[in-house]
Amino acid sequence: MRIRDCHWQQIEAYLEHDDRVILPLGSTEQHALLSLNVDAILAEEIAVAAAEPLGIPVYNAVPVGLSPYYMSFPGTLTLRTRTYIALIADLLDGLAHHGFKRIMLVNGHGGNQPAAAFAMEWMASHPGVRVKFHNWWNAPATLAKVKEIDPVASHASWMENFPITRIAGVEQPTQPQPMIDLARLRLMHPDEVRAYIGLGNYGGDFQKPDAVMQELWDVGVAETRAQLIGPWE
Repeated sequence: MRIRDCHWQQIEAYLEHDDRVILPLGSTEQHALLSLNVDAILAEEIAVAAAEPLGIPVYNAVPVGLSPYYMSFPGTLTLRTRTYIALIADLLDGLAHHGFKRIMLVNGHGGNQPAAAFAMEWMASHPGVRVKFHNWWNAPATLAKVKEIDPVASHASWMENFPITRIAGVEQPTQPQPMIDLARLRLMHPDEVRAYIGLGNYGGDFQKPDAVMQELWDVGVAETRAQLIGPWE
């Protein structure tokens, strides 16, 4: 259930019998011809789908993460690492204050990885509270499904092109993008990144048939749900 569809008394009643909750983590950054909010959209929607039969509340995705390398693409937003960690700390503190003891961070953006390390640090000073950091898009079963469909998959390529991340009326290129050199990319200034990656697809096809994407989605939902079920100890 989405937090936005609940009032406070419903959450109070929920906490009488369960203490699990999901906080999705996203970003606002270039994704070639897909939505700037791809990561936030997918993190939230995969979390909602996974949590639905379990009745676990899901917060709105945190819409901004760590994306400094894309700041030469208009529309991208980023936080300083210290700001982001402080934000995650405040959110975890708030969830624990209300009685959520099993917190799952469903992450949709690779740049948010510092939150995973911080979650371990935070747990050390909050006995009795468990935090899972789940990169839904590269968890073992989901990543295996990606490779089964097409081993050439990357940022802003077909693997992120779902009906919910497309922009109405925008046609995707039909020719695949050659893979970029990631090691080289990591040394670049944002202006150089933009010049190097063009539209923003790191490599591979821009789109796959919706039936194929549904297969990938189903695996991602099932794997995320399994993490919610446990174990938590």
